[in-house]
Amino acid sequence: MKHAAETNPAVQLKIERRSNHPWIFQKMVEKPPTKPKPGTIVDIFDRDGAFAGRGFYNGHSRIALRVLTENPDEAVDAAFFERKIAQAVELRRTVLKLDATTDAYRVIHSEGDGLSGLVVDRFADTLVIEFFSAGMFKQRDLIRRCLLEHFPDSQVYAFAEEHVQKQESFDCSTPPTPKPTVITEHGVRFHAAPGTKHKTGFFADQRDNRRYLAEFCADKRVLDLCCNSGGFAIYAKTLGGASEVVGVDLDEEILEIAEQNARLNKAKVRFVQADIFHWLRDVAAGRADKFDVVVLDPAKMTRDRDQVIPALKKYLDMNKLALGAVKPGGIFVTCSCTGLVSEEQFLDMLRRAAFYANRTVQIIKVTGAGADHPYLAHVPESRYLKAVFCRVE
Repeated sequence: MKHAAETNPAVQLKIERRSNHPWIFQKMVEKPPTKPKPGTIVDIFDRDGAFAGRGFYNGHSRIALRVLTENPDEAVDAAFFERKIAQAVELRRTVLKLDATTDAYRVIHSEGDGLSGLVVDRFADTLVIEFFSAGMFKQRDLIRRCLLEHFPDSQVYAFAEEHVQKQESFDCSTPPTPKPTVITEHGVRFHAAPGTKHKTGFFADQRDNRRYLAEFCADKRVLDLCCNSGGFAIYAKTLGGASEVVGVDLDEEILEIAEQNARLNKAKVRFVQADIFHWLRDVAAGRADKFDVVVLDPAKMTRDRDQVIPALKKYLDMNKLALGAVKPGGIFVTCSCTGLVSEEQFLDMLRRAAFYANRTVQIIKVTGAGADHPYLAHVPESRYLKAVFCRVE
């Protein structure tokens, strides 16, 4: 039998391989004599000719190599994808036992499951595949087949964002948008809408944080800022027993889904279409009766490392205003899904926001995404979500 290394093009590094991080950037890679097409599986050798791994090559991307295995005897073939996908499903179903809690969860979390460039979310009988690399896109038919072995009779929606297609040099035509489906988590029901502009259609990563928030909401007045499809707001009312809930978001389209979600749960929530900066300055600032619980969960601020400082400034401004809407002794939950902003940076921003708002913030808990979004210890980039639960004086 032919050795796996004999069947793939070889790519050499300019450096010694002293890291097991799956990303190898273009500046570290020698230009191959014959450049493989984007997404080709290659064997990687370091400067001294030692085997360094096997994975996807893309000469058009900043991430030139995505290492999938460092074992010279492990081929990256159909059996590899079958095995990796089976392991990811086993974690969710057997170890985490998520099917007992919800029918909506992340099935594959890219590097966190050893499949760099691939994200798969399950929403009841719909599987949503998002490609972040040309290599995973080339394997799309195999990936689809493997997933359907574990989730038979599911409809599959696969896509890639335009900026990813441009960066990775592949063309993923937009498929017809599937019908929204109804999912359940902790007994609360939501419409998941794949094909909208809101990522894969629903933010399952906040599931555990929504459940934890509900513990603080009994008979309380709750404000959900950047409420999106109403997740925190509806949990506050249905599981938390809040006396009054207000959700604010600028996006009129997503607020229509939030209204549908509230009706689905027979939850009385008042949704307001507004810019939170203007709303907090014009409405919340003038209210004598502050909110007992305030949640702030904005969209990702930047994908560009050069824009991290401006992103932190925006976080500072909105957190400062949001803190002003919290009643003394109240609960404040502030979140960031900007992966380039570290937990340390985010907590430092919160410290400064509290100083400028003249509030004292007592941190109760710092969390992230649910366990269905695992990350490898040597790949901290997969740990993108920060959620900070505070008591405010």
